[in-house]
Amino acid sequence: MNILLTGGAGYIGSHTIVELDKAGHSVVVVDNLVNSSEESLNRVAKIIGKQVPFVKADVRDAVSMNAIFDKYKIDAVINFAGLKAVGESVAKPLEYYENNMNACFVLLNVMRKHNCKNFIFSSSATVYGDPAIIPITEECPKGECTNPYGKTKSMLEEVLIDLQKADPEWNIVLLRYFNPIGAHESGLIGENPNGIPNNLMPYITQTAVGLRKELGVFGNDYDTPDGTGVRDYIHVCDLAAGHVCALQAIDRKCGLAIYNLGTGHGYSVLDVVRAFEKANGVKVPYSIKPRRAGDIATCYCNPAKAKAELGWEAKYGIEEMCRDAWNFQKNNPEGY
Repeated sequence: MNILLTGGAGYIGSHTIVELDKAGHSVVVVDNLVNSSEESLNRVAKIIGKQVPFVKADVRDAVSMNAIFDKYKIDAVINFAGLKAVGESVAKPLEYYENNMNACFVLLNVMRKHNCKNFIFSSSATVYGDPAIIPITEECPKGECTNPYGKTKSMLEEVLIDLQKADPEWNIVLLRYFNPIGAHESGLIGENPNGIPNNLMPYITQTAVGLRKELGVFGNDYDTPDGTGVRDYIHVCDLAAGHVCALQAIDRKCGLAIYNLGTGHGYSVLDVVRAFEKANGVKVPYSIKPRRAGDIATCYCNPAKAKAELGWEAKYGIEEMCRDAWNFQKNNPEGY
């Protein structure tokens, strides 16, 4: 298949290009580079041995998007485009709603115009809110999202469900990610946030490499074994492989399908710090800070449905995730 990756120069997108190429698919990338770097695509080219077609454009720009569909025969779209920092979304709700919602609306309209009706949506475990059941299955009711970022994902899921119901020609897969960390084993591509990281692992690696004085741990009074938040951390290469498997569902005309992509194991913040120190022999100084707005205590999934229907399951453990994340950071101390 010829796959369009929107936001494809980002962390998950760049790793997904590698997995798609490995599986024999062709890839076109569109990205406005607001939260990413074109250098990631140059690094991907080193890994796969060829340059991937890239268009610098905003997905909200219908003229640019129509031009891409006119130029390339696109069979399916994987939508990574969007702002994604939980804390920032609480501070800038309007920007998050405008960006994430409009990008998807423009994209879907352009796809419909070009009769491309195969869509994989980069959703999130945040749609479960404070989850009603742990581990979380796909049958878990969607909760009250605790932040605008999560609300954009949840609302767009509803849009996509309604779209597919109205026009059954659409094949739509909603992939609810848990917490991607790690990097490609080559150390060439990895998580490369702008400014102060919003996610745990790049904060750990930047502290370990000396860019940050210490890791801030937000809250140690949650109802968890050590008081720090518990999450389902998944290796980004496992997550990327999940998108390749999701194309199988598209191939068999799935209609609407929803899958959790996680390991099924919960690790606290301090579990991850200890695993990082053990895997890499590097100390990570940290201090406890107040809880962060929009955070919940525990979130990890039951990934059995993805295994049963897609043949997908996570291969990497927490220490391998920590090892690969550190390998990227120490090879790229200042990022790209």
